Amino acid sequence: MADQEHVPGGRTAQVAREEARPTPAQQARLPFLVHEQGMTRLAREYLPRKHVLWPGNRCLLLRDGVEAFPSMLDAIRAAKRYVRLETYMFIEDVVGEVFAAALMDAAKRGVEVKVLYDALGSWTTRRAFFQRMREAGVDIRPFKPFSFNGFLSLIRRDHRKLLIVDGEVAFLGGINVAAKWAPVGQGEGWRDDVLRVEGPVVHQLERCFTASWIIGVRRRITRLRELLQRRKARQLTARGDSNLVVLSTRRTIYRAYLHAIQKARKSVLIAAAYFVPDRRMVEALRHAAARGVEVVLILNGKSDHPWMHYLTRAFYDRLMEQGVLIYEWCHGTLHAKTAVVDGIWGTVGSFNLERMSFLFNYEVNVAFADPRLGGALEASFRKDCQMCSPIDPEKWSRRPLWHRVLERTLYLFRKVI
Repeated sequence: MADQEHVPGGRTAQVAREEARPTPAQQARLPFLVHEQGMTRLAREYLPRKHVLWPGNRCLLLRDGVEAFPSMLDAIRAAKRYVRLETYMFIEDVVGEVFAAALMDAAKRGVEVKVLYDALGSWTTRRAFFQRMREAGVDIRPFKPFSFNGFLSLIRRDHRKLLIVDGEVAFLGGINVAAKWAPVGQGEGWRDDVLRVEGPVVHQLERCFTASWIIGVRRRITRLRELLQRRKARQLTARGDSNLVVLSTRRTIYRAYLHAIQKARKSVLIAAAYFVPDRRMVEALRHAAARGVEVVLILNGKSDHPWMHYLTRAFYDRLMEQGVLIYEWCHGTLHAKTAVVDGIWGTVGSFNLERMSFLFNYEVNVAFADPRLGGALEASFRKDCQMCSPIDPEKWSRRPLWHRVLERTLYLFRKVI
């Protein structure tokens, strides 16, 4: 009689079990299916449920321009159909010249090349540099050139760093097209991370570029809808077994950070180039540390914005009193915007934990819940810790009085600077 137990829909339990058995085709893929289902459950534990998971991606973490630039240039030189480059800074220096040459060569061999650079981030670059690329066939345009149409138009900038080639491979992170990210030797250059991605999520990142392009060149929104529908129609090919989420708005990135920190059981490791958190973020980090989670921050010891350095330090006391460990990166400038929780959840992208990213800039990150990729990101983070100067609470309490006054003064204006 047990086998005749009824289940919803009028079927018996025995029939339901027969229907639930994997087909021969599924049995052949069973190890992958089990892994895929397990990874999805794991991802759902660390990611908000509203976030759309894109499975079947292959990812590679690249450290600094030394690893990222050659890989990006190889992809451009191998392009067959199109190249999409979006960057905050496109600087006319050694690195900028190399990228310009690769983009122009691609355009000359018939590849469609579109480049979007932020007008404010690239203001030091001469117009003649960009004009030379246009004459070679590169469709290169500034994002929101300077105008007097309103203050909001001036401060809302395109801070994304994206490279997409042929819809097959994408690069995203914090690296701009500039020589600062190409260190010649140990301790030189800017520290940063880039994620190289292949698989279905590349098309979602391409949608981010398309949205920025539409805003940047003021095309009609109907054109955007047509392009997005065309991207959706493509067949998504699996390249690996990593589940990724594309976070293309400031709110989704911020919520992903908070959700993962609140779910943390063992560790929260964050590398932040610019760190001016709001009250919710500070409390999330403090609560994690209070419940026994290892919370470690790597922050800038030599910021390219000196006032930001002292503003960030205004948060040290409140964080350290709850057991948060703070390290300062003193080998050049830290520009990474990465985090890893429990060696499982992680994020890489352009989003900074400060108010410009919170409120104004166009940003893009990817988040994942993958022990292998998370392990690689955590190993990279702990390698950086060995190169940092730890902040000792006792020594910190004896810092000069003028430091305290400056930190407190800047803290009072944290919402407007």
